[in-house]
Amino acid sequence: MRRPRYTLLFLSGVLLVVALAGVLSILIWSFFAPPDIQNALVRGTVVLLILFLGILVIRYVVLLWLGYLQHVEQAMSPEEERRAAPAMLPPVSVLIPAYNEGLVIQDAIRSVLRLDYPRLEILVIDDGSTDDTAARAAAMEGRHGKAVVRVISKANAGKAAALNTGIALARYPFVCCIDGDSTLAPGSLRATMRHFRDPRVAAVAGNVKVENRRNLWSRLQALEYIEGLNMPRRAQGFLRAVNIIPGPIGVFRREVLRSLGGYDSDTFAEDADLTLKILTHGYRIEYAPDAIAYTEAPETLMGLLRQRYRWTRGILQAIGKRRSALLSSKTDVAVWLSVAMMLFEAVLWPFMNVVGNLFFIGIFLAFDAGAYVVSWWLLLTLLDVAAALHTVAIEGEDLSLVPLAVIYRFFFILFIDVAKLLASVEEALKLEMTWGKLERVGRPA
Repeated sequence: MRRPRYTLLFLSGVLLVVALAGVLSILIWSFFAPPDIQNALVRGTVVLLILFLGILVIRYVVLLWLGYLQHVEQAMSPEEERRAAPAMLPPVSVLIPAYNEGLVIQDAIRSVLRLDYPRLEILVIDDGSTDDTAARAAAMEGRHGKAVVRVISKANAGKAAALNTGIALARYPFVCCIDGDSTLAPGSLRATMRHFRDPRVAAVAGNVKVENRRNLWSRLQALEYIEGLNMPRRAQGFLRAVNIIPGPIGVFRREVLRSLGGYDSDTFAEDADLTLKILTHGYRIEYAPDAIAYTEAPETLMGLLRQRYRWTRGILQAIGKRRSALLSSKTDVAVWLSVAMMLFEAVLWPFMNVVGNLFFIGIFLAFDAGAYVVSWWLLLTLLDVAAALHTVAIEGEDLSLVPLAVIYRFFFILFIDVAKLLASVEEALKLEMTWGKLERVGRPA
């Protein structure tokens, strides 16, 4: 490991220790609080929130440690990579479902054609687009050296139905599902295939990164994908129980998908639902951090909040749908842990974060207890900076993203958590919702 990367990992560990020490200090201090905040209810709530913060510190430590173990476990020397490569490179069908992706569909196809892989077929499933998606994809049909591009047009029925059409028509034993706005790094597919040497592995999740880092919102999402999404996914990969195979890149055994009935259309998070279906049937799902897909993230606050609202409700729908299987005594402990992480991120942490901020603002105004407010936010920011340093170092990412961890904590995550909290309430009340479509802006020339 190079020295700069080692230094960042070391600094992230120091910040985690400081955060833990801060939690303990505030917890002790709260028992000896000044007379003006001796109210039992206030003190009890403060202690509860600080204990929750302690749990959060432990969560960060566990996720970062398991993620580091996964990083070490997956690292292969060039010689090991050469020995493994010829043994596991079967032909793969790449499925690209597309609905009104005219601005980006050709970029997606070209990125697959550039893959460092010996034999491919590319199936573009046009799901009744009303723009020029089908025409732009059809312009690239035919043989391109190692790959053949085919375009299938069908009536609009949603992404799940489009993917099931592709699975049914795919010719090869492995399928790689990507989104219509995704572009893949050249080594992505090769990086996933060595995981399938274990016959218990039914799918491999890839590493999603934000491509359009044009403004503050998209740059904050770039940090969120690295820290907030890929950090847990690395830990889950070590447990062989990744809880969401992302839409921009996931590779599957075709026979497993067919035996399980493919994707379902009754949730707003078909990727999460399929993942839980695979896990509850006893299969393993691994994570390939070198299988990189770039995606177009929302560039406006409202677009971002609508996306996270839909994700949260879809995840809760998927968990509710699979609850009997998840509660079965036959379910592996690693699957329970993975789903617990999902619930924590979707419901528990957003609730505690929003309530904690409101509570500390309240006691600050009522009791002039500014130390609690500052300490709460400072410790949360320390956790995010530590996680940003660690994950940026592990992934060899842009160091300029690390300072954004301060804004990430103070503003970005709070906005996201409010959207998640509202989504959780509305899902509990079973309020009607509809699909939202992110308006594409295309990639810079």
